[in-house]
Amino acid sequence: MSDGVFQAAKLWLVGSTGLAKDALHVHVGLIVFFAAALIFRWPLKSWKPWAVALAATLAGEAWDIWDTLAADRGIRPWGNWKDIWNTMLWPSAILLLARGTRLFGAQSRR
Repeated sequence: MSDGVFQAAKLWLVGSTGLAKDALHVHVGLIVFFAAALIFRWPLKSWKPWAVALAATLAGEAWDIWDTLAADRGIRPWGNWKDIWNTMLWPSAILLLARGTRLFGAQSRR
């Protein structure tokens, strides 16, 4: 059985960009996180852009699992967890930095 549309799109992105699948996860997580903050004008310290990135990550992994099952292949929970980890690491780090430091736009007090 052939791969699904989602898998075909991921393989096309890998071939077109020259990036590994793991690197694509990192880029997609950051793009979704920053796009949500920009489009909805949410500050980076808000949980909302992070939640949008998490929802997109979990939806992507669910689709990935669905395609894997449809192709009669065994699912790999560790591989799915690794994808979630890779996608959410930097949005999580940015959220924590935005909340706990002045790094992302907080005005200095003089």
